[in-house]
Amino acid sequence: MPVFINRVLNMKNIKVIGFDMDYTLVRYHTEAFEKLTHSLAAHRLADRPDYPEEVKHLDFDFQRASVGLVIDKRNGNLLQVSRHGKVKIAFHGLEVLDYHKQQIIYQEMAIDLRDPDFQSLDTSFAISYGVLFSQLVQMKSDGFSLPDYRHLAEDVNHEIDILHQDDSIKSRLRTDFDRYVIKDPKVAGMLERYRDYGKKLMIITNSDYGYTRQLLDYALNPYLKKHKTWQDLFDIVITFAEKPRFFEQKGRFLRIDPKTELMSNHTEAVDSGIYQGGNFHKLQQDLGFSGSEILYLGDHIYGDVVSIKKTCNWRTALVLGDLEDEIQGLKKSQSVQEEINRLMGEKLILEKEINILDSKRFEGENIPRSRLTPLFDKMDGLNTRISDLLGQYKAFFNPYWGEILRAGFDESRYAEQVEKYACIYMTKVSDLYEYSPKTYFRPFRRVMPHEDMTLLS
Repeated sequence: MPVFINRVLNMKNIKVIGFDMDYTLVRYHTEAFEKLTHSLAAHRLADRPDYPEEVKHLDFDFQRASVGLVIDKRNGNLLQVSRHGKVKIAFHGLEVLDYHKQQIIYQEMAIDLRDPDFQSLDTSFAISYGVLFSQLVQMKSDGFSLPDYRHLAEDVNHEIDILHQDDSIKSRLRTDFDRYVIKDPKVAGMLERYRDYGKKLMIITNSDYGYTRQLLDYALNPYLKKHKTWQDLFDIVITFAEKPRFFEQKGRFLRIDPKTELMSNHTEAVDSGIYQGGNFHKLQQDLGFSGSEILYLGDHIYGDVVSIKKTCNWRTALVLGDLEDEIQGLKKSQSVQEEINRLMGEKLILEKEINILDSKRFEGENIPRSRLTPLFDKMDGLNTRISDLLGQYKAFFNPYWGEILRAGFDESRYAEQVEKYACIYMTKVSDLYEYSPKTYFRPFRRVMPHEDMTLLS
């Protein structure tokens, strides 16, 4: 897959490259991973007195949620939101909210994610959250006694957070990495090439050191050709970083002994070694590079990209694995989209003709109705054909939500964040393997509406 470029990024000027680990350096089989998380969280909820036993028997439907959606805790809805904050699709539980109800709730509202009523699903780790929340809302609609929507959202979020923190999930992964982890030999090759070109490499991950070591031993060590282990490859490894707090607050560094895994307080320079916690201020100061000389790659749009741009001005790259299937859908639907574009061109010409005649009528010229009627009939025919083709187009994507980076004809809220905060983005970190470490990434010139010659002709 190619690397997609939002703004100029000259890799010759990058001295340090940092990586998140989960879903960045190491990819997971997302459906299997999120099915496990969903099952464990559902069982935990079912063990609580305010949740029925039936919760633990809920089946996981991977398509029911996707990255970039927004949970409305007040109304119990799962939303697809445009870059302008307008709701384009809404589900209440497992049922699509009809247009009339959607308009009543959201017509006068622009969704603001700073509002505590809303929570975004900004990483693949959140898919199980969206699916389970929707299922619980449906159970509540079906008559089960359950907490209110806000508590449903908070309880699901809490249980999933605990699963990630207390080793419940990772202990299962350790026993069966083959099932959950995607091995990608090109990642090791790409990293070793960057070292050959003199780049410093670092990891900043929220995972603990024990899990980090086991996962990278499995995913990287077998494919290294110039280094014995991944520890020899990275200058600095920071575990349990608690991003985005790592970029927003000042925490202390603990140094980890890789042999004993014992930790000690560290106040000296952070220039090499394995650590826990800390903060970007000291890290960047000790590295001695400006923010524009550091590139960080991660999968979490807020924790790995937005928070960095707002606090330390590092260059950023987003790894959006969910985009891979979407790109395949775009390729398969290309002929349908081309036909839609052709018909939209015809519609534009027809609308101009109608507007000209209508203006002449307004100015007093005698334009018989019989001259306009065939044009309106032709417009109705075009609209019908376009509507049918749009139905065909949607069949290539998620059956409930469509495209991740689209919300109807608009870009989605998630797409707006990707464009605004990620210098480049890609489907997997090994996409960089196809590019020289000296690549000058340049975006194409963006065409604004007033620059579209089809509108000016």
